[in-house]
Amino acid sequence: MKAKAYAKVNIALDVIGKREDGYHLLRMIMQAIDLYDEILIEKIDKGIRINCNKPYVPTDERNLAYKAAKLFMDKFNIKSGVNITINKNIPVSAGLAGGSTDCAAVLKLMNKMFKTNLSDQELMDLGVKLGADVPYCIIGGTALCEGIGEKITKLKPFKDKILVLVKPPFGVSTKVVYQEFDLSKVVFHPNVEGLIKNIEEDNLKYVASNMKNLLENVTLAKYKEIISIKQSMIECGSIGSMMSGSGPTVFAFFDDMVKAQKCYDIMKKKYKDVCITRTI
Repeated sequence: MKAKAYAKVNIALDVIGKREDGYHLLRMIMQAIDLYDEILIEKIDKGIRINCNKPYVPTDERNLAYKAAKLFMDKFNIKSGVNITINKNIPVSAGLAGGSTDCAAVLKLMNKMFKTNLSDQELMDLGVKLGADVPYCIIGGTALCEGIGEKITKLKPFKDKILVLVKPPFGVSTKVVYQEFDLSKVVFHPNVEGLIKNIEEDNLKYVASNMKNLLENVTLAKYKEIISIKQSMIECGSIGSMMSGSGPTVFAFFDDMVKAQKCYDIMKKKYKDVCITRTI
């Protein structure tokens, strides 16, 4: 069985508080994009085997896809094993939910393969044990995610908007970014309600001009290169550019494919990980 595991960008990422266990309380607008890993699962006699086309991706219990398979097999007392092949296209440690989306795809495929008939909500309840982005990745599309990411409200799809993505040649630890985030220093929060209203009205110009990610406060201070990527994309004709998640990937909306292609060509001369894609 195989599935596409789609990446995401954050159109809004607001931090509104912190739980006693250290997890931050968030309000995020998440958007799936047409950049995906391919996940293939086969039944084997026993154990969990992971193969990946990228040598730097761990293929042991550190991999979220491995953790998803183990959690599922433990919960349902499954005695046979699985061989999981990950064809990775989403950059790692990039703020695009690459690990989380692979994890979500494994849970969905195992639900089908072992005929456990879990609902999306039950899969999401399992997924949140593995990571805050996993419940969203089970649903995908355009969604408001609250709590630590587990409370999800589907929004009107914000499809077919042109994006260029640029990932600089370094990764960022989500854990470290949240540890260094200081809510008391935040002056302006994202206008989540305004963004939802304009997503529903399909107003790309408003959304691109008003999207906001509070984690930029931490990551941009550490990595000035992200600021210059954002600025370069605006100079290339983007109607709005922002860092996704905890970074370092920058995405930019375009209202015209010619401008997007020109931006891609310019950025590709400097960076290896650049792509043109669309919201889905």
